[in-house]
Amino acid sequence: MAEPESPLLVQRQGPVVRAIFNRPARRNALDEATFAALDALLARLPADPSARILVISGAGGHFCAGLDLTEVGAPADPTEKLAQQQARNRAIGARFQIMSALPQVVIAAVEGSAFAGGLGFVCAADIALASATARFCAPEVRRGLVPGQILPWIVRRLGRSQAARLCLQGHVIGAEEARRIGLVLDLAPDGAALSAMVEATIAGILEGAPGALAETKALIAALGATVPPGYAEAAAEVFARQAAGPEAEEGIASFRQRRRPSWASPA
Repeated sequence: MAEPESPLLVQRQGPVVRAIFNRPARRNALDEATFAALDALLARLPADPSARILVISGAGGHFCAGLDLTEVGAPADPTEKLAQQQARNRAIGARFQIMSALPQVVIAAVEGSAFAGGLGFVCAADIALASATARFCAPEVRRGLVPGQILPWIVRRLGRSQAARLCLQGHVIGAEEARRIGLVLDLAPDGAALSAMVEATIAGILEGAPGALAETKALIAALGATVPPGYAEAAAEVFARQAAGPEAEEGIASFRQRRRPSWASPA
């Protein structure tokens, strides 16, 4: 088990690996330390046939609030910032693809906020379950950013029409609406019931043969690529350009200052 101060707690219970985002004071926002720990886990899992299920959740009543905007908005030389944002966004897209391609069945157990990149992890999982407290949002356009790398996974889960509404409107939806549109498969009334639902799902999956489960996942993936060729690089370039521009500067500043951005109509 990881040390309590780790930004990602990794626990192993027989064939089940649990990865818990662990920055509760930041609603488990994703920083570079979290990414490094997650990358290490994702690199180990394909070579571990005894691990059959990966459960992703968050500490402190929230799943994940997305990318830590203190890193996105940090001052830097414009050329350097553009390169940093492009590399960061490219790596985010690669993580979703790596996680989706794991031979293990991936379950997202969602309480509280699943925003931006956190929403991407929900949609890249094989099975998404939530408690009644769960809230989902792709708020990038309201921050002057673009949902470049999460967009294909939202489209895969919801279809283009619902994905367009979620990403272009940037609004928060609750757990019941998320279930209605197919973002999550089932809801539990509270955290304890969600844990019980996850355990029941795990028990059902473990009735399947390990090889058959992995091969079935591969066949599902073979039905069509989630991310078209060239998309990830193009999305990284667009994200970097937007993140280094004035709209992101204003959007992130307004978010931090809890005010409306300059382009929004008066409340």
